[in-house]
Amino acid sequence: MAPAFRHHAVLPCELPIVQAPLAGGPSTPALTAAVTRAGGYGFVASGYLSAAEFTAAVRTTREVAGPIFGVNVFVPSTPGDRAEIEAYGRALEPDAERLGVALGEPRFEDDEYEAKLEVAKAERVHLVSFVFGCPASDVVDQLHAVDALVAVTVTTAPEAERAVGAGSDVLVVQGSEAGGHQGGFLDPGARDTPLTSLLGVLREMTPVPLLAAGGIMTGNAAAAALRAGAVAVVLGTALLCTPEAGTSALHRQALLDGRYPDTIVTRAYTGRFARGLANDFALAHDSHAPRAYPEVHHLTRPLRVAASAAGDSSVPNLWAGTGWRQITTDPAATVVRRVASDL
Repeated sequence: MAPAFRHHAVLPCELPIVQAPLAGGPSTPALTAAVTRAGGYGFVASGYLSAAEFTAAVRTTREVAGPIFGVNVFVPSTPGDRAEIEAYGRALEPDAERLGVALGEPRFEDDEYEAKLEVAKAERVHLVSFVFGCPASDVVDQLHAVDALVAVTVTTAPEAERAVGAGSDVLVVQGSEAGGHQGGFLDPGARDTPLTSLLGVLREMTPVPLLAAGGIMTGNAAAAALRAGAVAVVLGTALLCTPEAGTSALHRQALLDGRYPDTIVTRAYTGRFARGLANDFALAHDSHAPRAYPEVHHLTRPLRVAASAAGDSSVPNLWAGTGWRQITTDPAATVVRRVASDL
């Protein structure tokens, strides 16, 4: 399988393994380099970075990983309901008082979307992937003009249709098993379609290459995704405890010691549905968290930071896909090669 994939027109890598962008800390140049050297395809996350920090990350990654990797950009959403956000803030006050911090300002911003697009074009990156939305067709055209490929994260058939219509070269198909944020953008509800089922639907409707994302930890899971129509699989949770990842010590320990036996899909942390370990905060606030990204992200950030500093894993977001129990502390290259060899 690997030799055939090496010549695939979309991703020029030896193995059908792609590193998830992993915004918010785990993404590092060292991780991208390790995945690339192992024969996979690496990514740089721009989420939560300034445009200047993103530029630096791209350039550092190019130095250590070579020129072929992708970058990921958040597409801006729309502001949430102010009254719902204020009500959620009141519900969080006891947590803030217990942790001795003030809640954050629930501001709406676009994560420097336009500026990061300019960085991607100026740096002439190999591929730009989008999540939380579909870029306008003129944005896709601008990226194509500088020889960049475009990928869009989709969670439903209508989203895939929108992305293909905009000119996306690749679809990142995200099943409900995925850890971290769900990338859907046409329907605010939580996604519940398993990865292989979604792949089967999309393979029938479009010839655009599909990358499979969603709780993949083993070669068996990867093989199932390839049989369902993907050209490669995306590893995210599987890489969180590798030494090259920037995952926090608290997050690593929670994944490794199994203190929270289940995962939950919740808006409690950021105002967007995301899957993580079902700790106390997630369970307590899941039912009343509003749809308001990134306002809720900014609102809860001081709580998460304070709890993390205190070594309290009951509060921070601990993103994890459904396969998290199979996580290891092996180097990224070992994880990539193990999944590929098991194919």
